[in-house]
Amino acid sequence: MHDGGSIPTSKELNMEKGFLNELALKALKEMGMDGSADLQWQKTRKDFEGEVTLVTFPLTRSLKRSPEQIGEMLGTELKKDHRITDYNVVKGFLNLSLSDGYLLESFKRIHTDNSYGISPADSKPRVMVEFSSPNTNKPLHLGHLRNNFLGWSVSRILEANGHSMTRVQIINDRGIHICKSMQAWLSDDERMDPESAHMKGDKLVGHYYVAFDKKYKEEQSKALANGSSQKEAEAQAPSMIAARDLLRKWEAKDEDTLKLWRKMNGWVYDGFSSTYERMGVSFDKEYFESDTYLLGKEKVMEGLAKGIFFQKEDGSIWVDLEPYGMDQKLLLRSDGTAVYMTQDIGTAIQRFEEYPDLAYQVYTVGNEQDYHFKVLFIILDLLGYAWAKECYHLSYGMVDLPSGKMKSREGTVVDADELMQDMVDRAASITAELGKLDGLSEEEKDETYEMVGLGALKYFLLKVDPKKRMLFDPQESIDFNGNTGPFIQYTHARIRSIVRKYSGDMGVSGDLHLEPAERKLISLMSEFPGIVDEAARSYAPSIVAAYAYDLAKQFNGYYQSVPILKTEETSLLEFRTALVAKVGEVISTAMGLLGIQVPERM
Repeated sequence: MHDGGSIPTSKELNMEKGFLNELALKALKEMGMDGSADLQWQKTRKDFEGEVTLVTFPLTRSLKRSPEQIGEMLGTELKKDHRITDYNVVKGFLNLSLSDGYLLESFKRIHTDNSYGISPADSKPRVMVEFSSPNTNKPLHLGHLRNNFLGWSVSRILEANGHSMTRVQIINDRGIHICKSMQAWLSDDERMDPESAHMKGDKLVGHYYVAFDKKYKEEQSKALANGSSQKEAEAQAPSMIAARDLLRKWEAKDEDTLKLWRKMNGWVYDGFSSTYERMGVSFDKEYFESDTYLLGKEKVMEGLAKGIFFQKEDGSIWVDLEPYGMDQKLLLRSDGTAVYMTQDIGTAIQRFEEYPDLAYQVYTVGNEQDYHFKVLFIILDLLGYAWAKECYHLSYGMVDLPSGKMKSREGTVVDADELMQDMVDRAASITAELGKLDGLSEEEKDETYEMVGLGALKYFLLKVDPKKRMLFDPQESIDFNGNTGPFIQYTHARIRSIVRKYSGDMGVSGDLHLEPAERKLISLMSEFPGIVDEAARSYAPSIVAAYAYDLAKQFNGYYQSVPILKTEETSLLEFRTALVAKVGEVISTAMGLLGIQVPERM
């Protein structure tokens, strides 16, 4: 993974622990240890007193003492500093409690930072994130939702981390799958268009793709009944022969074939556009396989001439990856037509040519394509492109349903548009039942339903580590309790309600005594820059989601235990409202990195 240069780690950012590290190293030097040790700091566990913890296990070899002895000696020494009020040792962990004064100074810096947690724009190299990248033979489905939300969020997180950002997609607008929909349309006596069919264009083309598969299976069954083998039945089916003929005509630039291809793809693009708009995602540039595959074919032929690739007797071109522990990979078919790998080669090369300042690119693609990207990066490296080693595959697990895996060609997918609408409908039903939107206008209610429904969907899909396969549960995702988007959104609305009730100044003044819940909130907020950094390094929005939930949960505990506005002490009132307002800002920023809006009222 890419570290973008000398970026402080989350451990260095957390609690601004530079002074702790310095004090500990000085003490260790006096104890006879090298003063340049790499100390391991972490957040103190919730069941122990303290805000910051030093792990002492790694120090035992150098100091020839037990972890507990080292902890006691260091704790005694560190407590001499006025910023550290107490310590406790639990096995190999030294837990440190910071003073109210230090925490308040830390909060002052957080409070006055209007872009807290966000690095200066364009302070790090350009990154390109590819996501969505659909085929133009079907509408977007549940799997695409995870892809789009993941890619969009990762791009937002990298951007917040200071990277210049370019968001792209490669539209797979050519190939046998496209020709299948085209052939089904040609075989249909009605030959519907979106207007006559009363369907979104992408759904109409998807309808024809399913119709092709149904007819294709019927033809295979008939051939098998007449004694053909499975392989013969698949190859000799009239529908497949016609689809392959369309592909050859397309690559030969047959005008009638191209005209139909442009028309049906146009229907799909119109459909995709409205779906993306509701998702809340957009792209800086779109690439089309129908363009990039030509450059890919050119580079494959160059590789063949240089002896990087080889040609078989049937004329097909391959790359031998056995030296890398893999097998041989087809690059061009015997009839000269391209495969997916061909266009991916061309696309990658074109992008680095178009963006000379591009440091690396991230491909957001499901883990079913892990092998494909390993092969792609090796091929690009063999072709002599140094940046090939900078390419990264953001591999994520598939989304399962209670009924099993989705299958596009059988029409058993969960449609993205229908699912988003279902989530908004669920949000409307539940919020109305709970009475959370009483007093709002109908327009405000509709906006909130949309915000909560889509927020629930996005959060549920993003809170899981990208690498993990997951089961989507709509009902669980919309719950206003527990680790859900609506819970965090409602917390933000509660915070904004408190802030609206207060009309005075907000800030930190005087010598204040902090409640334990206030200490925890300040400590947790101070970790946010490190959270953004860690999520960027790991390409994991789930880290931000977990943080947003922890902060919302911690605030709700504070809300229940401390009467925030019920004090006559002006300085305390100013501090508490400032604290609450900043918690709301950080929650809003964190959820924004996930592509989720938070309501002002709810």
